[in-house]
This record gives sequence, structure tokens and C-alpha cells, in this order.
Amino acid sequence: MGRAGWGAEKPDVNLVLDIQYGDEVCGNHGLPDRAQMEKWVKAAIGDGMDGAQLTVRIVGLGESRELNEKYRGKAGATNVLSFPFEQPEWMRPPLLGDLVICADLVKQEAEEQGKSMESHWAHLVIHGVLHLRGFDHETGEQAARMEGREQSVMAGLGYPDPYAANPAA
Repeated sequence: MGRAGWGAEKPDVNLVLDIQYGDEVCGNHGLPDRAQMEKWVKAAIGDGMDGAQLTVRIVGLGESRELNEKYRGKAGATNVLSFPFEQPEWMRPPLLGDLVICADLVKQEAEEQGKSMESHWAHLVIHGVLHLRGFDHETGEQAARMEGREQSVMAGLGYPDPYAANPAA
């Protein structure tokens, strides 16, 4: 189990989670349910963020591509986009921002990497929430810190290391 606040769900943490579905994912099976999403978000948020608010939008390839090109200047769809909200220190409860996750890419990557869908969804939600918390992976040092946190949270939830060469499904 990881360090306190980063390895396991905190059931006493209040969370305002808005889950949205893009038009391209209507009727798409295999999506995580609300309870799973809340569990992953709470674990990634950790302690000290009671009442945190965020939106997770699950989209298809078209919407992901459009947002990735518009906001990151990169061609094509991507698995997760994070849009942190930079709020004033005095503002409470904390409004973290928005995550946009491409369901089609989650499925494709899970299959290609030999991971379970649930584990890959958990990893991408945790990864995105950590971005909203200020983590990044632009430098080697930042990447090591963020990946270590992801591994700790995933392990605390009972999932395999998302960076292992052949993770257990």
C-alpha cells in the first residue's frame, strides 16, 4: 500500500464528480460505472481535498481529435486530456478542472498492451487527476515523480503496475 492518502480510496472524502458522455460513445459497452470512477478519482485526489469538484467527459475519436488539435496543437486523438482550473487560493471547495478520456483509445491501448480494460481505465483516470493536481512528465524528474505516484495509487487499489512490461491483467 502506498503512502497515506495516495494508495487507497478515502470513503470519507466528499467529491462532486460530473460524468459526461459525448455523442460518439452513446451505447458503448465496457465503460466504467460511476462507483468505479469515483473510487479512482478519490484515490488520485488523496487527502486534503474534501469537496473537490471535477468533470470527466468520455468521448469518441472525433471529439478527442478535435480537442487535442485545438488545445494542444497535436494531430489526432489522444487517450486523456487534462484541463486544470487555476482557481484562487481562497476559493473553496477546490475545483480541479476537467478530464476528457477517449473510450475508443482506452479499449485499443488495453488490447495492444495486454491490460484489462478496468486497469487501463483506472490508470488513465488517475493519470489525468494527477495532472489536475499539478503533476507533469515533461522532464525526467517530473516523470519519475508522477509515475511513482501513479504506481502507488494503482497498487493501493489492487491494480498492477501500469508501467510494467507485461502487466498482469
